[in-house]
Amino acid sequence: MAPLVLGIDSSTQSTKALLVDAETGQVLEERRSSHPDGTEVDPRAWLRAVDEAAGPLLERADALAVGGQQHGMVLLDEAGEVVRPALLWNDTRSADAATTLIDEMGGPQASVEEIGSLMVASFTASKLRWVRDEEPENAQRAAQVLLPHDFVSLHLAESGTAPFTDRGDASGTGYYSTREEAWKPELVEAALGKNLELPRLPSAPNEVMARTASGAAIAAGTGDNMGAALGLSLGPGDVSVSIGTSGVCAMVSDARPGDASGTVTGFADATGRFLPMTTTINASRILEAGRALLGVSHDEMAELALASEPGANGVTLLPYFDGERTPNRPHARATLTGMSTSTTREDVARAYVEALLCSLADGITSLEERTGTAARRITLIGGGARSRAVQQLAPAIFGREVTIAPDGEFVALGAARQAAWALAGTEEPPSWEISGSRVVSAEATPQVLEAYRELKERTEGWG
Repeated sequence: MAPLVLGIDSSTQSTKALLVDAETGQVLEERRSSHPDGTEVDPRAWLRAVDEAAGPLLERADALAVGGQQHGMVLLDEAGEVVRPALLWNDTRSADAATTLIDEMGGPQASVEEIGSLMVASFTASKLRWVRDEEPENAQRAAQVLLPHDFVSLHLAESGTAPFTDRGDASGTGYYSTREEAWKPELVEAALGKNLELPRLPSAPNEVMARTASGAAIAAGTGDNMGAALGLSLGPGDVSVSIGTSGVCAMVSDARPGDASGTVTGFADATGRFLPMTTTINASRILEAGRALLGVSHDEMAELALASEPGANGVTLLPYFDGERTPNRPHARATLTGMSTSTTREDVARAYVEALLCSLADGITSLEERTGTAARRITLIGGGARSRAVQQLAPAIFGREVTIAPDGEFVALGAARQAAWALAGTEEPPSWEISGSRVVSAEATPQVLEAYRELKERTEGWG
């Protein structure tokens, strides 16, 4: 009988757990449990969710791994107790702290040379600085800092296990060097004003880091975007475009990226390569905002959008509802322009969908420009990718064909693939075939992207 592996995705919104055949990648069972909403969450809620979602599957698994939302700050005291609610990746209160840390590091280029990316509010280090400045008592209590996936992995490990993480998720903290492939404890001290204990890093991406109480192997786990790349079996030059709570364009690369503008982050992946990416705070929530404004369902929203014309008859949306990360405008708000007395509900719906896709198109272009590599294949994933309007309009706005991945939990599947890799101990991860993808194409509509970029340029400096 083939071994079974358990892949867990502890995302912003929920925990998903997949029990998978380690040889074929076939999903045998799937369970999930929701998380509290907000950008500040008691991390113990994730443990209750993983117990509910993954608990009934644990005894059947020979190995497991956890993919989790990146960047979140989990502070623990000397006793391993939670110091304060976790600040999540999409909490922008540390925007000013990020700017200060960049200055202290010697400027944008120095930041990129040191950690591989330009520091932004999402990064854990900026949140540590915010705690130092705003909550000195909590800063004093803190003894360890973990990422969300580290916290969940530790919960699943047998008692007495020391915390552990991986290079992929670590590369988004602001205190890990992608050049040296090592922690930079001095950057933690600079951010918080004191040293903290950091989780162990694996010596190889397929290392078994711990065991469960029943003896199942636990792999290092990784960040959600790195997990999705594993789940999709992406190779160098392949780009995944994920439309979830965040919008993420990620390209697998053999070269260490470095972009001092901060548009492209220079993250590591879970295999020993790199995963440069662009990330927007506003993604599927753009569609949700349009749906709520028009008082329709998501399916009705798609139908309305498809009934309008390319360019929405002059209506353009800059969708920075909750500020934005790429471009770095943490205090910005959305702008809707070009409306007249002849503007229809269909036009407004179209403008919302086009805005989402234009922001992602800019992300793909930035990846290609900053890496010098043309996208070999673009794969669309995430809840927002289920929209019929998104699927039909994406190739028109991207100006190239797009692969629509089948419905699936690719972060959890990637975690399962990592667990199978650790279990097998092979040089490369197992080869799993994904069936059900389809390729879509459409006539390009460059005028839509041009109008979007003109509005983006015109509003620069507004937030």
